[in-house]
Amino acid sequence: MNFLIINGPNLNLLGVREKSVYGEVSFETYFQDLKIEYSKFSIEYYQSNVEGELINEIHRVGFDYDGIILNAGAYTHTSIALGDAIAAVNTPVIEVHISNVHKRDYFRSKTMIGKDCLGTIAGFGLNSYKLAIEALISHLDKR
Repeated sequence: MNFLIINGPNLNLLGVREKSVYGEVSFETYFQDLKIEYSKFSIEYYQSNVEGELINEIHRVGFDYDGIILNAGAYTHTSIALGDAIAAVNTPVIEVHISNVHKRDYFRSKTMIGKDCLGTIAGFGLNSYKLAIEALISHLDKR
C-alpha cells in the first residue's frame, strides 16, 4: 500500500512552534519512526505552506495512491479549493489534526474539507497520524 502524508502551513515548524499545543518533536523525526513501524508499506511525506501546492500534490497522487493523510493546518478552516481537490480524486483522504481543534478557538472546529474526507482524527498529538494510517489500512482491507 502507498500512503502520502500531506502537511500544510506552519507544520514544518513542529517541535519549534507552540510546544504546549504541538509538542517538542519535529515531524521529520516522528515520520522516521512511522516509516520504521509501518515498514511493509510505502509512506511518503510532503509539506507546503502554499495552498495551491497542496492541491497540486493531491491531484498528483489522488488516482494512484491507496490513501492520503492530510493535515491542512489553517487551510482546514478556510479552503473550499482543498475540499474540491479531495472530492475530485479517487484516493481516500483522512483529515488529521494534532490538537483537539474543538477545544481551541471557535473557528477551528469548522472544517471546509471534512465533508470530502473519509474521516477526521484530532487531538491525539502526533499519534493522530498513526491512527489515520490504521484507519486507512482497516478501510482498504474491507474493500
